[in-house]
Amino acid sequence: MGPHPAVADVRRAVREALAGLDPHDLVLAACSGGADSLALAAALGFVAPRLGLRGGLLTVDHQLQEGSAERARRVRDLAPMLGLDPAEILTVEVGTAGGPEAAAREARYAALDAAARRLGAAAVLLGHTRDDQAETVLLGLVRGSGLRSIAGMPATSGRYRRPLLRLGRATTVAACRALGLDPWDDPHNADPRYTRVRVRTRVLPALEAELGPGVAEALARTADLARADADALDAWADSAYRDCALSDIGRPVTLAVPPLRELPDAVRTRVLRRAAITAGSPAGALSAGHVQAVDRLITAWRGQKAVDLPGGVCAARRYGTLVFASQPVA
Repeated sequence: MGPHPAVADVRRAVREALAGLDPHDLVLAACSGGADSLALAAALGFVAPRLGLRGGLLTVDHQLQEGSAERARRVRDLAPMLGLDPAEILTVEVGTAGGPEAAAREARYAALDAAARRLGAAAVLLGHTRDDQAETVLLGLVRGSGLRSIAGMPATSGRYRRPLLRLGRATTVAACRALGLDPWDDPHNADPRYTRVRVRTRVLPALEAELGPGVAEALARTADLARADADALDAWADSAYRDCALSDIGRPVTLAVPPLRELPDAVRTRVLRRAAITAGSPAGALSAGHVQAVDRLITAWRGQKAVDLPGGVCAARRYGTLVFASQPVA
């Protein structure tokens, strides 16, 4: 008799995510002890040796809740039963920049990156599911920051791999139950002070109630389509940037206006954003409004003044060129 269908689904997803790795490569599962990451870690412990790989476990103690150190030890101590070695606790200090969710995420990824480098891991598996992807798409829609913001989380990004993006949270819960694993329910996951929690517990259920089942699947599918389009536009913009750039080594950055005028809006604005960042404007502070103001120097040129950008960069049009410099261009 084979494994429970949910267990089989998670194992299959992990096996597919590990394709292309070399024999004896180390793969680490980032495991919080919740159902998603616990099912993921169990699947890695089963699949890795059958593919000639080594599987390990990392758990992050954010020190944000009473008893977090003990919970982290319990997760680490599951590793031998799951067939995972090495297994480590990564204790982090969470700052305040960007809000609690962003600060915790930044601390977590910094710790995972450092551990993966130290251990020589070829890949780190993350337990994000289709439900997480749907939440991410909705949050991106609310921000209104363009196609990339609704492209969601990629299945692969550098050393990180997300095998479970096509599986629902119900599958990981069922897999844990079938394997006799007892997941930990993080109280933060039910705290309505967090935006993502409100999306999960209020917004998505309301959409399902009003529009019918399948909303999460549709949003995840939208992310796949948006990412494919965004990747294609980014590649086109990279090529266009090379064609338009008269100087982009150091600062200032100078682009030729005539070829910029011929580009579709979606490509041209990507080129302008890249030029501004290359010239020293911080990516996180550079808004769509900033880029649109620069774009008007090309599409609605009336001899207007330079556009001030974050980071002390300004963009000015001069004699058929667009110059991005740290000081106003005379």
